[in-house]
Amino acid sequence: MKSPQTNSAAAQESSAWPIFLIFLRLGLTSFGGPVAHLGYFREEFVNRRRWLSDRAYADLVALCQFLPGPASSQVGIALGLSRGGYAGALAAWTGFTLPSAMALIVFALGIASWGDVLPAGVLDSLKVVAVAVVAQAVWGMARNLCTDTPRISIMVAATCTVLAWPSALGQVGVIVGAGILGLLLFKAGPDLPHEPLPITASRRAGGGWLLLFVLLLLGLPIAAQAWPASTLAMIDAFYRSGSLVFGGGHVVLPLLQAEVVPTGWVSNASFLAGYGAAQAVPGPLFTFAAFLGASMKQAPSGVLGGVICLVAVFVPSFLLVFGALPFWEQLRRSAHTQAALSGVNAAVVGLLLAALYQPVWTSAIRQPADFGLALIALVALMFWKLPPWLVVIASAVAGGLLSALGVVG
Repeated sequence: MKSPQTNSAAAQESSAWPIFLIFLRLGLTSFGGPVAHLGYFREEFVNRRRWLSDRAYADLVALCQFLPGPASSQVGIALGLSRGGYAGALAAWTGFTLPSAMALIVFALGIASWGDVLPAGVLDSLKVVAVAVVAQAVWGMARNLCTDTPRISIMVAATCTVLAWPSALGQVGVIVGAGILGLLLFKAGPDLPHEPLPITASRRAGGGWLLLFVLLLLGLPIAAQAWPASTLAMIDAFYRSGSLVFGGGHVVLPLLQAEVVPTGWVSNASFLAGYGAAQAVPGPLFTFAAFLGASMKQAPSGVLGGVICLVAVFVPSFLLVFGALPFWEQLRRSAHTQAALSGVNAAVVGLLLAALYQPVWTSAIRQPADFGLALIALVALMFWKLPPWLVVIASAVAGGLLSALGVVG
């Protein structure tokens, strides 16, 4: 039986403000990407605070990896929901997201105001280090998700298809096609024992959230065509990107690039510089959307543009978590769902591999010194096990020095 003091502490943590402060601390200190974030969450909420059991936490992670969107942020939203309802979910997301979003907006404004003051090698090195970060992500995901010949074949087919038809529609088509192939080719493994998630929500409410998700996904493009305002077009582009990303934060790169670079909203150089800088800040990689919004060449831009794009890219995560939780117990046992997801996961690696070549490699590696710097950054990440933020900062310093010496430029 819990003591009155334990019950009182649990009640205090169930309000939105303490949840916000807990996740704010995590948002300030959680470096290392989504896998590291999940490790921080487990230590904080399973081992230290005992909000849920290890098995329940593993099931929650499985659900968020199944859903499109940033898995670590969705786990945080679900944890906040379990403790403080919808207000708790919003508090958890705000605390975890705010530090990196603010840092990237400030970085975007700094490039716009003082970009010419910085040595060219500094911004170029941020693009180069993005090569190493994406290459590491491709390798790690391929080892886990492309484990046999059919999955490797789907990955290669996805890469070639996206390179041949580099558009958001082509990427969506690849994901759908891979899901169909997964249904035809793969069989799910045995269901493992599990514990119910500590979240109660009616299927009626879940159905309503999922319906809203679909209505926005289908309705925003129509509205953007009917009322061609820049703000509505931005919301549509970032909402769609946040809705169609399977496999984690790095996979949003090709979707966002297809939305903002060909349209002229953000230059490719700024896009890659911001993506490199996003590796140096804690918290979710999806806050890269805040940088893009603040860097827009059209209104709204600056702080307002950053906030609009940040919210738009994360709204699908809220709707999907709120909508899927009531159906998860039944859905997770579906052999068809698991088989389709196997195909989708392999295609996701292919999408990221295509992005590694275009735009990341083709825009960043222009001379031997660029290749050398990218190779050193990759070794630092994969073998020296240095944190990404340290690799980014070191690469920026090295790029500035090489530029000053005339080695690059």
